[in-house]
Amino acid sequence: MTAWTNDELTRIGEAQELQIAPARRDGSLRNPVTIWVVRVGDDLYVRSWRGRGGAWYRAAQASHEGRIGAGGVEKDVTFVEETDPGINDEIDAAYRTKYRRSSSYVPPMLSPEARETTLRLVPGSTSA
Repeated sequence: MTAWTNDELTRIGEAQELQIAPARRDGSLRNPVTIWVVRVGDDLYVRSWRGRGGAWYRAAQASHEGRIGAGGVEKDVTFVEETDPGINDEIDAAYRTKYRRSSSYVPPMLSPEARETTLRLVPGSTSA
């Protein structure tokens, strides 16, 4: 497993949107979907505003692998379900701060249903 570089963390963390393409069972990528991404420390997190019913989220849970693109960075990633309840408050704060201009869209990202879908993006060894 590789780590994010400081440049990747900054570029992805500052990007307003992230393209996420979970892998299918055969390893091919699904069509990318645009979602929000936040940085907390040296980690990057995503959530499904539709909760567990979100199509991209269900696909990510099935494969645990995919590809993301944001801020000029494209990277293969592993999707890791975040099980530490303590980090969710920090992730909520990151969403509030980063997306405050989109205030009507923030509350759904902080809902219990969305919090249940928090995934940490772990970089893979392949990058473009």
